[in-house]
Amino acid sequence: MANKTAGPEIERLIKLLAKLPGLGPRSARKAALTLIKRRDDLMGPLAEALNVARETITICPECGNVDTVSPCSICQQPRRDQTMIVVVEEVGDLWALERAGVIKGRYHVLGGHLSPLDGIGPEDLNIGKLVERASKAEVSEVLLALNATVEGQSTMHYVKDLLANSGVKVSEMQKGVPIGGELDYLDEGTLAAAINSRRQI
Repeated sequence: MANKTAGPEIERLIKLLAKLPGLGPRSARKAALTLIKRRDDLMGPLAEALNVARETITICPECGNVDTVSPCSICQQPRRDQTMIVVVEEVGDLWALERAGVIKGRYHVLGGHLSPLDGIGPEDLNIGKLVERASKAEVSEVLLALNATVEGQSTMHYVKDLLANSGVKVSEMQKGVPIGGELDYLDEGTLAAAINSRRQI
C-alpha cells in the first residue's frame, strides 16, 4: 500500500487535476503545489471562476459552441456569412479557427468523431442538426474542418455522403494540415492556409 504524503483534501485535489488532459500524476502534483503556494492570488480566484463557469456556461442550441449566452456570441453576430457552415469536431477546434481569423461563416460542433471501436456512432454526434441546418435555403457551402486523423476522415466521408443530395457544396481544408494533425494544436497561419485553399469534395 502506497504511503500517503498529503492529507485527503490535497490528495483529492491532485486526483482531480490528474483527470485533465495533458496532466499525469506528476504534473498534477506540481499544479497542486503551485495552487497551494498561491492560495490567495491563484487558488481563490480559480475556485471562484470555476464555480461561476459551472453555473453560467451553456451549450449553444444552434451550433454546439459553449458560452454564457444562448444562442452563443458567434451565432448572434449579424455580419456572419449565412451561406457557409464550418463543421468541427470539438469546441477547441472552433476556438482555434476563430483565433486564425479566417472564418466568416457560422460553425457547427459535432461533439466528437465516429469511432465504432469506442461505441461512438452517428446517433452520438450532432449530425442530425447539421443536416437540418444545411437544408436551409441560404446555406450554399458546408466546409468540413475535421481533424486529419483516421476517425476524423471517416467522419468527414460519412457527413459528405449524408449531404450528397442536399444541393450544397461540400468542401474540406486542403494544404497545411498534416496527417494525424488536430486543429487545436495547429498555428493560425497553417489554419488560414488550409481554409483559404479548401477544395470541394
